[in-house]
Amino acid sequence: MAITAGMVKDLREMTGAGMMDCKKALTETNGDMDAAVEFLRKSGAAKAEKKAARIAAEGITRTAIDGNNAVVVEVNSETDFVAKNETFQTYVEAVAKQALATSAADVEGMMDEKWVEDSSKTVKEVLVEKTATIGEKLSIRRFAKVSGDTVVSYVHGGGKIGVLVAANGATGDAVKEALTNVAMQVAAMNPTYISRNEISADELAKEKEITLESALNDPFSLPKPILSKLIEKACNGVWSDEDKAIYEEKKSNMNYLPNFLSDAAKGALAQLALDDKANISADKIFGGLVEGRISKHLKEICLLDQVYVKAEDGKQSVGKYLESVDKNIVISKFVRFEVGEGMEKKNEDFAAEVAAQLK
Repeated sequence: MAITAGMVKDLREMTGAGMMDCKKALTETNGDMDAAVEFLRKSGAAKAEKKAARIAAEGITRTAIDGNNAVVVEVNSETDFVAKNETFQTYVEAVAKQALATSAADVEGMMDEKWVEDSSKTVKEVLVEKTATIGEKLSIRRFAKVSGDTVVSYVHGGGKIGVLVAANGATGDAVKEALTNVAMQVAAMNPTYISRNEISADELAKEKEITLESALNDPFSLPKPILSKLIEKACNGVWSDEDKAIYEEKKSNMNYLPNFLSDAAKGALAQLALDDKANISADKIFGGLVEGRISKHLKEICLLDQVYVKAEDGKQSVGKYLESVDKNIVISKFVRFEVGEGMEKKNEDFAAEVAAQLK
């Protein structure tokens, strides 16, 4: 059967595959359009397998909301160029709808489901087709859902960051606006917890130990009485004569002393602090320093304790901001996806790639 340009055009519009791929598929199937589509899908599977070893660490996030339920998804591509492609973005929006409707707990469980926009295909088959059409490895990396009396979403940077926030106890436009502002806060400040109540005793104990060790390893940040005792020990047989001379010369302004001491002298001072950990830890002034640092850290990682980014006085916390809108608002969950976080990214060297192709 003769393969016409119109047949190639129709197949290309149906599948999004390249012109030559479409012509080959029609030739191989003697012009049978349905068989040609299947041929391309199979061909796409082969291409996807070849791309499996590539790193897909670019991409976008998208969200979807239906009433009191919301979902955020991350779909990866190999390059940021493809992430900005309209076909790819439309596909990711459909993935978000799929994830919102799914009863699966994770991406793997969703892959064999019927595609939300075409029940004749599975999620996996559509992914393979898009991989073949776009020409890069694509990956549905993850999705997460929230539900509540009020749910909102926020997408930042064209999709580089996707956020969901769910709350109970209050509804209405003012509440939605407030939670959208909080979602923007989550995008910008990346908190770990909603409040300190979520942090277990073990986690707090670990954080205290880390803060304590960190303080001892930075002896010049210790309270002056403790630092003075450590320096006295260092001058008695620990520091070199040169470092002792530097100390005598610069001790009138201790803030600048670390700039002049040798690395060995500073390391020895830190070791003296660590060796005397038990006694220093028992010091009330040091205990106050450690608690102060922990409190500061918790304000950074706990959403409700963070300074609200839009606070007019530069001091109002997120918790106080929500109270000012409606005292009944209780945030139950938030999710923040940032594209590629925790993934190895491909090191692009286009000059080398072109040179390799020319060879």
